[in-house]
Amino acid sequence: DTKEQLQKLPVRKSRKGFYGKAGAARGYTALLPLCVDEVRLTCVSVFLLLQVFRRKAVELGEKLLPAFKTPTGVPWALLNLKSGIGRNWPWASGGSSILAEYGTLHLEFMHLGALSGRPVFAEKVMNIRKVLNRLDKPQGLYPNYLNPNSGQWGQHHVSVGGLGDSFYEYLLKAWLMSDKTDEEGKKLYYDALQAIEKNLIRKSSGGLTYIAEWKGGLLEHKMGHLTCFAGGMIALGADGAPDDKTGHQMELAAEIARTCHESYTRTSMKLGPEAFRFDGGVEAIATRQNEKYFILRPEVIETYMYMWRFTHDPKYRQWGWEAVQALEKYCRVDGGYSGVRDVYANTPNHDDVQQSFYLAETLKYLYLLFSDDDHLPFEHWMFNTEAHPLPVIKKQNPEIANQLK
Repeated sequence: DTKEQLQKLPVRKSRKGFYGKAGAARGYTALLPLCVDEVRLTCVSVFLLLQVFRRKAVELGEKLLPAFKTPTGVPWALLNLKSGIGRNWPWASGGSSILAEYGTLHLEFMHLGALSGRPVFAEKVMNIRKVLNRLDKPQGLYPNYLNPNSGQWGQHHVSVGGLGDSFYEYLLKAWLMSDKTDEEGKKLYYDALQAIEKNLIRKSSGGLTYIAEWKGGLLEHKMGHLTCFAGGMIALGADGAPDDKTGHQMELAAEIARTCHESYTRTSMKLGPEAFRFDGGVEAIATRQNEKYFILRPEVIETYMYMWRFTHDPKYRQWGWEAVQALEKYCRVDGGYSGVRDVYANTPNHDDVQQSFYLAETLKYLYLLFSDDDHLPFEHWMFNTEAHPLPVIKKQNPEIANQLK
């Protein structure tokens, strides 16, 4: 579709067919209701990349501002663009906002502010930080649920995977995208990582380092495929680590990458399950049927890409190539690629779905894994949580704020 084609254009260094997509991208007002986080992740970030659409990005950002009309300023997850009325997912801890949604707006909204010259975009996301800074964090951790009316945490469930993941990523990337001027974002990230390492990161008896989940003070020794992005995140932030911890954090990133690779190699199809456990005598293996599926997720490949860029250890490209071969053997179908329902089976039972993130993220990270380092270099580009590259806002760059004039 239009969104996916636009996402791929900058990576392929081509704008062929670009102007033909413009008409299709104009009619977003029909998206009623919509998920604020998903629109931010896809449409806004893609529009920011493409010069002809930058005014449209600001216009769409303005359409999302009513989502922040809550007593705390923490936005609703869902917004009706026509009425401006927002609400949260009913299943989310009594109508709470979700950490990985309200905490994953920062990069795009800071760019909207820089491009438009309007401070409102930055003010909205900086206010989220103010709310979080006022709250007590259990063991220094951020629960996945926050009530936007009361400003209090919901259930004390902490995850670096689903519901929490990209919040931590965006603290680090906010600092890096600001050309390392956002000192608050830097401190919040490294403090959060310290709490994660102390409370969630464990090593199995077999020597595999994993990130557990925390529920009301009790650890669940389960690591999700989504959590595997953390190896790449930790590697990306290692160079700026305080107290001479750069080497330690690179070792930690490598250990997480190895664990996630093991979750792939211990299956029949050499593709990783949705979640894998470290209890009951098993390590890096899914023990529940509803966790054995693979839906073309990108997080493991993402970590391989970052680890390759920072170490040039050939094993990361080898591991990536193993994944390519498995994808071709078990997921390739007529017309595209499909997820599989059980990675431990000998033959694939396809779910007949090609997820949008397969093109936007999984294949993009594979492409970058085998590309030269000067293709979208990290000193100039920062990838948002759906792998859309956004330019670093250089300290001495007066042009970016004038590009809409």
